[in-house]
Amino acid sequence: MMIQIMGEAELDLLEGFRFYDQQSDGLGDYFLNSLFSDIDSLLLYAGIRSVHFGFYRLLSRKFPFFIYNRIEDQITQVWAVLDCRQDPGKISARLMDQ
Repeated sequence: MMIQIMGEAELDLLEGFRFYDQQSDGLGDYFLNSLFSDIDSLLLYAGIRSVHFGFYRLLSRKFPFFIYNRIEDQITQVWAVLDCRQDPGKISARLMDQ
């Protein structure tokens, strides 16, 4: 199995990095390391999470972010990495477009 991070998910990670890096020096790096560790765990646990908006959803262990993914032809595709504290309507609108 492979993991593919889609373009919008990369932008989500960059946005999260920028936010946390402004909060404290080095926190952005910690954010990325934590989220990439969570994404790497999808190699083992990709298809066993609950489904929301047509995506499997994983809650990050260290930060309040959901990782939304699908499995296509033995490739786990990460489509979004979203702050779970935002308006649920905004999350559903974003994911319904995918």
